[in-house]
Amino acid sequence: MSAKKVVLGVTGCIGAYKSAELVRGLKKRGYEVQVILTKNAREFVTPLTLETLSELPVITELFGPVREEGIRHISLTEECALFLVAPCSADVVAKLALGIADDFLSAFALANRAPTMIAPAMNTNMLEHPAVAQNLETLRSRGVEVVEPGEGWLACGWMGKGRLAEPEEIVRRVEARLATSRDLDGLRFLVSAGPTAEPLDPVRVLTNRSSGKMGFRIAERARDRGAKVILVSGPSAERAPHGVDVLHVQTAAQMKDAILGRLDAVDVVVMAAAVADYRPESEAPQKIKKDEKPLTLKLVRTDDILVAIASRRTKDQTIVGFAAETEALERNAREKLAKKRLDLIVGNDVSRPNSGFEVDTNEASLFRADGGARKLPLMSKLALADEILDEIRDYRGRR
Repeated sequence: MSAKKVVLGVTGCIGAYKSAELVRGLKKRGYEVQVILTKNAREFVTPLTLETLSELPVITELFGPVREEGIRHISLTEECALFLVAPCSADVVAKLALGIADDFLSAFALANRAPTMIAPAMNTNMLEHPAVAQNLETLRSRGVEVVEPGEGWLACGWMGKGRLAEPEEIVRRVEARLATSRDLDGLRFLVSAGPTAEPLDPVRVLTNRSSGKMGFRIAERARDRGAKVILVSGPSAERAPHGVDVLHVQTAAQMKDAILGRLDAVDVVVMAAAVADYRPESEAPQKIKKDEKPLTLKLVRTDDILVAIASRRTKDQTIVGFAAETEALERNAREKLAKKRLDLIVGNDVSRPNSGFEVDTNEASLFRADGGARKLPLMSKLALADEILDEIRDYRGRR
């Protein structure tokens, strides 16, 4: 089997025009690309365009005049290293989930045993329809990697989520999935993610703006690079990564218990969670009713999880923290690095645009206990996850 062949399925939606750029990006990185065009996709992009860019005949029909074309959906599985469907329309999402095989792409999908990745693209209402959501969840449960659609102006004139992810991001995800390096093989990671939610009454909580995206991306990439991963997450809308042991918690105390209870069984701890520093002194048994008087809350410190980890860590463990700052980034990050006895800290200025909470990008600096430092440019959180993991790998190798 060729370890470099990507089978690219292109389906019928306006995002199909980006498939030309996608083929070009994959080819530039050394992959062989076999394109499958559905009947509807040919309304948006021609076979000749993709054939010229891929340098291979584009497959458009299940049955052809010669025998080889009639069984190509089977023989192609022996060459496929990764099956990518981009864009993936709602119709094809349903076919893949239900096992329908009425054209070349869907028949190949049933026979294929290589990893599968899809990049859905459709109108916002279609994407949010319960049938589509359920079909996507079915595919995720089978190990299909879903490249989430982007948000912005859609071809229909709507503003919302549903546009095809940018080709360069899809190409990067393909590279990550097909990476031959298993440089973290045998290591056991414990990653924390998301905020904590400290209850004020049965209705209200004190929390923060962390989405969990950074921690989830680190867990996913550590998994891809061979590590066994435990992910402890506070409240987050992020989906549980396939192949990762996920523990859901709410409060800082619950997160502390979950992490310390598994600390002795791991080699690396990455504390990406934004754990609350304070919680209400007491939780009201009933909803606090509003009136005209000011409300005074008494807050008390939560336990410092990193301090607790430092008191129990072994010399062979690597502990990584995060410093989300709004000023004096390097000074504050280095102070935390020393005070918490960390090996590495990831500092980022969350006041900068497109960096920090609730976005898919981040701009960070990495500070090591041995004095080393690296400032990184703005990049996707998935790319940053690899940079952090590279630093952890190299740091452990120097000890």
